[in-house]
Amino acid sequence: MEQGTAEPHPETRVWLPAQAVSGGPTGGPTGVRGRAAGPGAGGSGAAPPGPQPRRHSVRGQVLAALRRALTAGELLPGEVYSAPVLAERYGVSATPVREAMQQLAGEGAVEVVPNRGFRVCERSSRDLAEFSEVRTMLELPAIVRLARAVPPERWEELRPLAEEGVAAAARGDRAGYAEADHAFHQALIALTGNRRLTQVTGDLLRRAQWAAGAGGRPGTAALLADASEHTALLDALLAQEHGVVERIARAHLSAARHRH
Repeated sequence: MEQGTAEPHPETRVWLPAQAVSGGPTGGPTGVRGRAAGPGAGGSGAAPPGPQPRRHSVRGQVLAALRRALTAGELLPGEVYSAPVLAERYGVSATPVREAMQQLAGEGAVEVVPNRGFRVCERSSRDLAEFSEVRTMLELPAIVRLARAVPPERWEELRPLAEEGVAAAARGDRAGYAEADHAFHQALIALTGNRRLTQVTGDLLRRAQWAAGAGGRPGTAALLADASEHTALLDALLAQEHGVVERIARAHLSAARHRH
């Protein structure tokens, strides 16, 4: 039997995404369109009018929604989730859900459970500490080099990303902040011109976010404190205060073992 396609096992968790509660006419999250949920959706079993999105587009939307659910702690560590059940809740076929979950498995967020679905990986505080240590080893030297090589005006280009993180933190939007945090660090490291470094550090941050998603949820104050370090780092980079840059970056990366 195909992975993730079996009928839900009695212990397989049935999860209704938070986005789906106020979603579109198919019962899925807003912006995720696919097959109709059934005769009870809008009074008919027909698909929504207009052109249907390509499968790749649907998969991307489902992937984004699942990432938010994982980061927000809506998908519980150790629980198994069935692709067909998730697909029904999203109002799409099982294929894009399965493809999205396979990608998340490659990112270390979930693992395949044959004939049942996907289990959310459980992580320890040691996992989070090790992710933080490796990120510090890779990102800190890169940031220090960039501080001396990149013209100050280039740093202002990252300001909107930092401000987006502050806005998400102020709303207490843990998943939104995780996305903004990832975008900021990716844009920062991309300035090195090293695609492999950008890819590796981005993957490490994702894995750290999955690990952190399994723990307690930080409050708005904790998110704001984290977001403010991005703006403080940019201010130091613009002022070309290299010692301050290194201190802020080291503290930011080292503290990652305790946050999100």
